[in-house]
Amino acid sequence: MRLRMEALITAKQREIVDALEKVDGGKFQYDSWVRPNNGGGGTSCVLQNGKVFEKAGVNVSVVYGKLPPAAMLKMRADHKSLDPTVENLSFFAAGLSMVLHPRNPMAPTVHLNYRYFETTKEDGTPNSWWFGGGTDLTPSYLFDEDAIHFHRTLKEACDKHDRQYYPKFKKWCDDYFFVKHRGESRGIGGIFFDDLDDKEPQQLFSFITDCLDSFLPAYVPIIEKRKNLPFTELEKEWQQLRRGRYVEFNLIHDRGTAFGLNTPGSRIESILMSLPLTAQWQYMHKPLPGSKEERILNILKNPVEWV
Repeated sequence: MRLRMEALITAKQREIVDALEKVDGGKFQYDSWVRPNNGGGGTSCVLQNGKVFEKAGVNVSVVYGKLPPAAMLKMRADHKSLDPTVENLSFFAAGLSMVLHPRNPMAPTVHLNYRYFETTKEDGTPNSWWFGGGTDLTPSYLFDEDAIHFHRTLKEACDKHDRQYYPKFKKWCDDYFFVKHRGESRGIGGIFFDDLDDKEPQQLFSFITDCLDSFLPAYVPIIEKRKNLPFTELEKEWQQLRRGRYVEFNLIHDRGTAFGLNTPGSRIESILMSLPLTAQWQYMHKPLPGSKEERILNILKNPVEWV
């Protein structure tokens, strides 16, 4: 499974980057890196100051080694399958992660991450394995048809494997990407799951493959419709404020960021690739009553069932 997952995410990275270069017209910078002490590595593909994307990153990492105490404590709180009696775990993790921040405030930010994780005991025997990940959309301005299209495409991918997956993982996404200190969601959701080991590995690998296959059909039609829409300075300012919320979630609440920062030898530039190039914070900002900004803020406080 390790080799199959590595081959899948490497191929998907190339496929997604090629498609995004056609959308933007610019070229991604390929940046390969190696983790110290023969601990694996990865390739970060980043586009900054493009025509469509202010910042876009599509990363692949395949890393392995020993879990340090801080990372083990964090993981035991989040993963039911880890043996609490084991004090020293070797791990293997392979994943593709992506965040796209468009220039146009009418075009939504999107996040994707799909990964395979495996741990072994000190004697080399298996401890646990699971898949995790998801895809979610974060618009500054809401177009209902975009939300419906995005969620419908994800639901179709889920329904091929288990009709309980979409409603379960949609709710999980709404709960996970909730900015607790603000009392609002980061975006309008999608799907999110972790500790997924409820079927045979091959079945779940097929599910992950279909999820990755669904990304371009889910997002490219949206970005093509919105990338050239007119906008005002005030609408750009609102986008910057919403990006501030994005940063808050990623740095305060996101488990993947916390795990990466607690793992020795992690590549910080790749971990923080998800942060936008620009963002704003204003003191006590409130949208005008009845405005488009107020509408999306209300939806972020009360998640909607889009399909």
